[in-house]
Amino acid sequence: MKRREFIKKSASLTAGVTLGGLSSTLLNGCNNKMSFKISLAEWSLHRALNSKEIDHLDFAAIAKNDFSISAIEYVNSFFFNHAKDNAYLIEMKNRADDHGVKSLLIMCDNEGNLGEPEEKKRIQAVQNHYKWAEAAKFLGCHSIRVNARSFGTYDEQIKLAADGLRRLVEFGDNIEINIIVENHGGLSSNGEWLSSVMKEVNHPRIGTLPDFGNFRIENDNWYDRYKGMEQLMPYAKAVSAKSHEFDKNGDETGSDYYRMMDIVLENGYNGYVGIEYEGSKHSEMEGIRLTNKLLKKIQSSIS
Repeated sequence: MKRREFIKKSASLTAGVTLGGLSSTLLNGCNNKMSFKISLAEWSLHRALNSKEIDHLDFAAIAKNDFSISAIEYVNSFFFNHAKDNAYLIEMKNRADDHGVKSLLIMCDNEGNLGEPEEKKRIQAVQNHYKWAEAAKFLGCHSIRVNARSFGTYDEQIKLAADGLRRLVEFGDNIEINIIVENHGGLSSNGEWLSSVMKEVNHPRIGTLPDFGNFRIENDNWYDRYKGMEQLMPYAKAVSAKSHEFDKNGDETGSDYYRMMDIVLENGYNGYVGIEYEGSKHSEMEGIRLTNKLLKKIQSSIS
């Protein structure tokens, strides 16, 4: 039962149902959905990381000690030159393990376009991601997040992106690492297009990382975020709870989190939902806390 339907039904039942009967009715309506877990995406701290206020190696400790979050999502740009640095990766793994923090995935950027029209460049982009898949495997992650950027007509880009992803997913399959695509600008922010790419690749290791807020295709051309989530969730292996600003009630002003989480849970997803604060009104630490508080409030409403 959706939260709005839940509230509406609650009001209609109040007059003629005892408290015990009402509680039973509500539990029956809500418990058909499993809950979810909360993780922290490293991009939430990108300003502090870029300014060297904090160090990438301290990310696991910050997640656990400052926010009581025990699962994290790395961003490759914060350790870009260390993908093959065994000593550095060992230190990352040890620090996460020491704090009881689970490493979930690596978000990968700046390694070329997996849908590049020129085959040689497309293959090179695929191969550029191999080291990140191997690093993810070593760290205990389940996936790397990649981009499906391409060029050409709508249909041409489906074929090109699917080709690059298929090549990469075959590598990932050999080391048991998923390849997941985020709606991250261009046609990847078009839910219909990206779901078509998923169907074209058609592999158990391919998936999506639906982001609540990343549905801007270009400039002022936005794809409907709720429709997009509905189209991408059937393929989801991770979810990103993008946040910017909050109202006085603690609700995110750009996305209806209750509606978003209805879509997430109705698709049978009960994995991690990653906090990704990207706003400017609050400090990064406060933005993470506000997002965490909102997600926990939603958890409580369905538990």
